[in-house]
Amino acid sequence: MLLKYRSNLENAMAPERKLYQDLRKNTCSIILSRIENLSLLGMPDVLGYNTSGHFFTVELKVTKGNKVKFSPHQIAFHKSHPKNTFILIKALGPSALKLVPGSEIQELLDKGHGPWPPTDWIAIQKTFELAT
Repeated sequence: MLLKYRSNLENAMAPERKLYQDLRKNTCSIILSRIENLSLLGMPDVLGYNTSGHFFTVELKVTKGNKVKFSPHQIAFHKSHPKNTFILIKALGPSALKLVPGSEIQELLDKGHGPWPPTDWIAIQKTFELAT
């Protein structure tokens, strides 16, 4: 039973794994570590470390529509850690990437990712470099 659950979880995470690989490839000046654990519920997917010596976290989300799904633990994490947390969204379609500060998770839940403008990897890297 546990193996079946783990297999289903891994299949569901495949698009996020691809997004993580793209993130690593396109933000070369940032040290990124993928966090994969089932013991710290709500913990973001990625721990980042920039050239200024500051840590930040990134929650990876891949979505087909405007809404982005979060667990209650993920919501609680971003509400209780509003600084240096980000949500990187890859929408399947034309306006692919959006980077949302974790402090804006409630607005993201209420309105979907539509209000945030698309971004690119250069802007994402600059944002991570400026995290303090």
